[in-house]
Amino acid sequence: MLDFLGESPWALFVSALVSSTLLPGGSEALLVLQLDSAIYPVWLLLLAATSGNVLGSMITFAMGSWIAKRYPLKALHKPHQQRAKRWLTQYGPLALLFAWLPLIGDPLCLVAGWLRLPWLQSLLMIGLGKTARYLMIAGLFS
Repeated sequence: MLDFLGESPWALFVSALVSSTLLPGGSEALLVLQLDSAIYPVWLLLLAATSGNVLGSMITFAMGSWIAKRYPLKALHKPHQQRAKRWLTQYGPLALLFAWLPLIGDPLCLVAGWLRLPWLQSLLMIGLGKTARYLMIAGLFS
């Protein structure tokens, strides 16, 4: 049985938030555990996971905007940052549908903020992609 913190949708929210910033996390595993325990309704767990994950991505987006004020765009040296910049330059906010991907999603959100992509469109694309991912996980494991 899960401990008290692991049973809470708030724990899932926090795990999803941390997982979508530049820190590692395991919100998918916690979602599966909570789905298996059947303590809370599926819709509540999906809401907690998705909203936490989207909020974390938007924090990363805001960090990119903040960094852009201090460093020029040419300062993107790492290969994953260059890849994210190419995708975002070519596809705009639509590329943020893939913000849920491991290793790619965090740099996408950071660089999207750095490039000052439209905030609302970015939020919508991030939300759609992350909602689809958690719905797929819930469909497979509930």
